[in-house]
Amino acid sequence: MGFLTSGIAYYVILFLVVLTVLVFVHELGHYLVARWNGVRIEVFSIGFGPEIFGWNDKAGTRWKFSAVPLGGYVKMFGDADPASMPSNDLPAMTEEERAVSFHHKRLGQRAAVVAAGPIANFIFAIVVLAAMFATVGQRFTPPNVDKVVPNSAAEAAGMKAGDRFLAIDGSSVANFEDVQGFVRLNLGQPMQIRLKRGDGELTVAVTPTLSKQTDRFGNVHEFGVLGVESHEVEYVRRNPASALIYATEETASISVNTLQAVWQMIIGARSTDELGGPLRIAQMSGEVAQYGFAAVLGFMAILSINLGLINLFPIPVLDGGHLLFYAAEAVRGRPLGQRAQEYGFRFGLALVLTLMVFATWNDLVHLKVVEFLKNLVT
Repeated sequence: MGFLTSGIAYYVILFLVVLTVLVFVHELGHYLVARWNGVRIEVFSIGFGPEIFGWNDKAGTRWKFSAVPLGGYVKMFGDADPASMPSNDLPAMTEEERAVSFHHKRLGQRAAVVAAGPIANFIFAIVVLAAMFATVGQRFTPPNVDKVVPNSAAEAAGMKAGDRFLAIDGSSVANFEDVQGFVRLNLGQPMQIRLKRGDGELTVAVTPTLSKQTDRFGNVHEFGVLGVESHEVEYVRRNPASALIYATEETASISVNTLQAVWQMIIGARSTDELGGPLRIAQMSGEVAQYGFAAVLGFMAILSINLGLINLFPIPVLDGGHLLFYAAEAVRGRPLGQRAQEYGFRFGLALVLTLMVFATWNDLVHLKVVEFLKNLVT
C-alpha cells in the first residue's frame, strides 16, 4: 500500500501547500487584470464549498479559504456563480453597477481577464525556473554519444561512440536532454538524425524502439528508446538575463511536450494510464520533497505549466471554454444565448468531472488501493 500506509499526513500537507500556491497564482492573475480593468471583485477563494475563515479588504473583496481545497475561484461583480456565468440581474443594473460589472466590459477586456490566470501560471514557472538556473544551475548534458547499447536502434542505424547530435528531424539539439525529449515522444516513427563524426557530418534514419516502464511513483510510461548513453552531466549557473531566456525556453519545451503527449493519448498512440489525479500528485509531492527545496520548486514549476495548459483547453467551465465563447462572440458580433452557454457549461462540467473520476481511478489502481480492497473481500 506504500503511500496509504506510511506518512500520509506528510504527503497530504505537501500536496495542499503546493496546490494552494499554484491556485493562488492562477486566481491572482484573474484578480489583478480584472481590477486593472475596473471590475469589482466580490470573492477571492482558495478552495470550494463552505468558508473556513476569511476577511474583507477595503475594496469590499472577501478573501477566504474554503473547505474543499482542490482549486479556487474569483467571483466578479455580475457573476451568478464561481464559474462566471452571467447573473440574471445584468439587464437591471444601474450605470454605476455596469461600470464595475465584468460582463459589461469590452470583449477584449473580458478575454484578458480570463487569459490572465493561465498566463500567471506560465509566468510563475518561468520565474521559478530562472531563479533555479541562476542559483542552483541548469542541468546540462552535452549531446555526445558516449556509448551505443548493443542490439539497439542506434546500433542498427550505424551510430558510434564519439558521435555528436546536431539535429533531429530538422530541429537542432543543444544538449542530450533535447535528444531524450525528441526520442521519448516518438512512438515507433522513423527519425532523421544529423550527426557530427570526426570532422564530417552524416544523416542516419532511425526508428526508436518502443518501451514501457513503471517509475517509482507507480506510473506506466510508453516511450521511444534510441539506445545511446551520455555520461557527462553538469549544472551550469546562468546570469539573470540568460536564466530568464533559458527558463522561457524550458517552459515552452515542457508545454509542447505535454501537448504532444496529450494528443498521442487522444489518437490512441499513448496509453491513458499515464493520466494522474490528486492522489498521485500528492504522492509525488512528498517523494520529490525528499530531494530538497530546489526539487520541490522544480516540481511546482512543472505543475504550474500543466495547470496553465489544462485551463486553456477549449472546454466550458475552464478558462479556455470562456475564451471559446468570446471567440464565437467576436465572429457573431454578439454573445451566445444564455441557453447555449448553460448547455455548454453543463457539458464542460460533466466532461471535467468524468476526467477527474478517470484520473482518480488511475491513481487508485497505481497506488494499489483497488488491489487492497479486492483482497479484503476475497
